[in-house]
Amino acid sequence: MGSGAPGCPAQLVPGFERPRGLGLPVKSCLGGIVVLFIVSSFAPVFVQLDRTERIKNCQNPEFSKKLVVDYYFEKVQKLKFGVYDIDNKSFDLNDDDYLGGIECTLGQVVSSSVFTRPLELKQGKPAGKGTITISAEEIKDTRVVYLEIEARNLDKKDFLGKSDPFLEFYKQSDTGTWQLMYRSEVIKNNLNPCWRKFSVPLQTFCGGDFNKPIKVQCADHDNDGSHDLIGTFETNLTQLQKAGDGSQVEFECIHPEKKQKKKSYKNSGIIRIKSCKIETEYSFLDYVMGGCQINFTVGVDFTASNREPKSPDSLHYISPDGINEYLIAIWSVGSVVQDYDTDKLFPAFGFGAQVPPSWQVSHEFALNFNPSNPYCQGIQGVVDAYRQILPQIRLYGPTNFSPIINHVARFAAHSAQQRTASQYFILLIITDGEITDLDQTRQAIVDASKLPMSIIIVGVGEADFKAMEFLDGDNGVLKSPTGEPAARDIVQFVPFRQFKSAPREALSQMVLAEVPKQLVSYYKWQGWPPVKLPEMKIAA
Repeated sequence: MGSGAPGCPAQLVPGFERPRGLGLPVKSCLGGIVVLFIVSSFAPVFVQLDRTERIKNCQNPEFSKKLVVDYYFEKVQKLKFGVYDIDNKSFDLNDDDYLGGIECTLGQVVSSSVFTRPLELKQGKPAGKGTITISAEEIKDTRVVYLEIEARNLDKKDFLGKSDPFLEFYKQSDTGTWQLMYRSEVIKNNLNPCWRKFSVPLQTFCGGDFNKPIKVQCADHDNDGSHDLIGTFETNLTQLQKAGDGSQVEFECIHPEKKQKKKSYKNSGIIRIKSCKIETEYSFLDYVMGGCQINFTVGVDFTASNREPKSPDSLHYISPDGINEYLIAIWSVGSVVQDYDTDKLFPAFGFGAQVPPSWQVSHEFALNFNPSNPYCQGIQGVVDAYRQILPQIRLYGPTNFSPIINHVARFAAHSAQQRTASQYFILLIITDGEITDLDQTRQAIVDASKLPMSIIIVGVGEADFKAMEFLDGDNGVLKSPTGEPAARDIVQFVPFRQFKSAPREALSQMVLAEVPKQLVSYYKWQGWPPVKLPEMKIAA
């Protein structure tokens, strides 16, 4: 992504649609050089990505160069760190002594404040007493500029009305050209407008240079695009920052041509900066690296519409190679999320089946048949519990989502009472799509949208998933039966059939891509910073 001098974090504009840059400081109890390898996107082999500087004659080196790698929450990014003793100037590692290494995932590194492992010559064979210690720091400047602006006595530009003013902010590039970096909304027929409070990432606003020239234009909007200039002025962030705490900063809005033609010309209005504040906007990595645990729960649909598990046409039928769509979904999503949960204990539930010994229909039964302790050890534990329960239950119905959503929501509500960004909950529901309690589920989702929680729904089979797409809310804000809108968009629905011929990791990348944004939106809405605040790496 970005690059910087060794040891200096590169800068990235915040945005979850882009990978985040990570710097990985490294220490080793064996000397030489550390080489970082990452699994290629094109083949399951490790390729060299970066390497530290070489340190001579030291058995406990601390490397100053950060190893930079792009970070994606929704992917399992496999890494390999190799320590080499280098006695020549050749770049080729084949003629150097391999002192040991480790394999891990990037998720394991970022979810640990300090990640230390013993070096191995090969898997299971220790490299003496050597260890390697890795920590992660995000390469970024997450400060954001917040501005509140109004104007007074703007020139009238419309023949039959007043003006429809809007603002445009430009920053000056290194070559002297002006680059547009923000455009406000249009306020109709108003010579004394007050625009909505807005924010621009500091990096976008001025590249972190508080004295970089900023040009502000005020214009009258025309539908045909031929907007009429009202006036302009130049400033910088240092001047803008003087606004706030009761004091305002004013600028004369000057039309250059009018000023040149009329000696009596004063201005075309006054632009008033009511407030200018710079605040830190925390990222997903800030929260995870600051101690936020991600709790993963699985809910599996065992209704009769899936068909009898022993039949090859059943969605629960386990093929000779040991898989079905339910298992693939559990593995795909769980393999990513498990790196962010320290105890690796995952509650797993089923719904819609008749359960022994009473054979009553249950919409919230533990896959391990232990309601007081429904936790499975790792994703493999969830898979094992699923396999073992299939022959012990009777698929039935109806398909009710609300009980399991409300179950996880109770834990999320209890965590929210602590008023800290310490716990976030992800519920994965795997279903064949024929939902019965739609109204109750809508209410449950609207209630859950006020909690630290996200819901992922994977639809298996060939059913009509219109109800699932409705719950997703991508075509508008989901509302409860009483009309209450969801506080946040927390549901992500994906039909499995779209990924049948795709690599398995494609499913997890699709369903988990929204989670970082959902997590950050919740904690930002609550005003809760990370439990452990990140160090500010770039000062004003």
